[in-house]
Amino acid sequence: MGASRSSGTTDELGPDEDSGGGPPGCSADPGPPAGEGGTPGEPPGSELLAALLDGMDAALCAFDADGTVTHWNREAERVLGWTAREAVGRAGFAGWAVRRADAEEVRARLMSAMDAPGRQVHEFALLRKDGGRVLVRTQSAGVRGADGKPAGVYCAFSEVHAQIDLERAIALSEALLEDASWGVVLVDVDLRPTVVNAYAARALGGGRTALLGRPLGELVVQGVEELEAALHHVLAEGAPSAPAEVWVTLRTAEGERRRCWRSGFLRLASPLTEEPVPLGVGWLFRDVTADRLAEQEADRLRFRTSQLHRAARTASECEDPMEAATSLLDFALAGFADHVLVDLVAGERLVRTAATPSDAPGPCLPVSGGAIPARYGPGHPALRSVERTGTVRTSAGGGDAAPSWAAERRWPRDAAHALCAVLRSRGRTLGVLTFLRAANRSAFERTDAAYAETVAARVAGAVDLAQVTAGA
Repeated sequence: MGASRSSGTTDELGPDEDSGGGPPGCSADPGPPAGEGGTPGEPPGSELLAALLDGMDAALCAFDADGTVTHWNREAERVLGWTAREAVGRAGFAGWAVRRADAEEVRARLMSAMDAPGRQVHEFALLRKDGGRVLVRTQSAGVRGADGKPAGVYCAFSEVHAQIDLERAIALSEALLEDASWGVVLVDVDLRPTVVNAYAARALGGGRTALLGRPLGELVVQGVEELEAALHHVLAEGAPSAPAEVWVTLRTAEGERRRCWRSGFLRLASPLTEEPVPLGVGWLFRDVTADRLAEQEADRLRFRTSQLHRAARTASECEDPMEAATSLLDFALAGFADHVLVDLVAGERLVRTAATPSDAPGPCLPVSGGAIPARYGPGHPALRSVERTGTVRTSAGGGDAAPSWAAERRWPRDAAHALCAVLRSRGRTLGVLTFLRAANRSAFERTDAAYAETVAARVAGAVDLAQVTAGA
């Protein structure tokens, strides 16, 4: 915004300053000089008005009741190129700031605001000093004198494209903070949410107002350190060049749930200061958990299919069927479990025939010295698998209970999750496979059970062949 000149008819419009020496609303006397008739050290009224007008962000001009230009600020000079000295005192815009053919219409529309209540908005083309035309949007309103009668008009204007850009920016921000199909959270410099849109509120598991001002650590159980580190980096260094994916665990009324958010960050700075002053961070995100889980599952399936293919090729080269069975298990273990046990049916009991080392990773090997009885108590998962002719999954309670839980079931002490798959061939139950995972891994799921059953079917065929060969 610019300011008017502070001499002659460029003095402020205002009934209190009107001395009657000029058009209504205009003072012919610029007021006493500094230090005379006012508080020492303060600028005269006209100087203060000029400074205020020069500090505005919109172009502004004013007319007296006769349509003479009385004020013209620096933003008006920037938009049209005419200086205040050239503009003030002219009779309207005719012949210099607007084409003569349009002058009367423009004057009538502007001056009509003097008698109308409120503000009037118009759009028309003005002439720049260099001869170019610029489409502006104006807001004009009347000025009243001390007697309440119309004394003039003030008019604020801006280039239409700039106004449209502003309206678009406002519309965009309102849409983002209301109906966007991704989460938008504005956080302050203390990393506390100040604005949360509907999508983000649903994702965070709370109401839009209930989430405001709360530390992120109250909402996010795990992953909050990574999220806050990203926000701190944006405040200090600026926005990253690409979106980032953050895995978090949320605390909800239904319990904890793990989510993956694809996030983008923007540093927010005040546009009203010469040096950028950080206001916080704009955090935009989408929940991509389903997509990432699907990708992980597809990767896992491809890997397991590849392992089974390699296992089958290796087993086909083994002369000893039991060696083929243990080779199959070595391939199956990769990325799937930490231990595997092979217990075969011998009469009314199960006997341990092959296993991986109990104290360290290693290959599945036949038990040294021959098979030994498995001392499983009633209700043991391996026995239940044989009884049901199906798969059994189980896990320890967690914490310090895992070692004792594993010891009671005659499993390696680091076991915390187990999956028992029955060995069946030619309609007979030959035994059971037990896959074990340590506490630092997740429990076995349904997809893991399907994979274990596929492995068990191939191992059962090799074990059956071994038994037939041994009895021949």
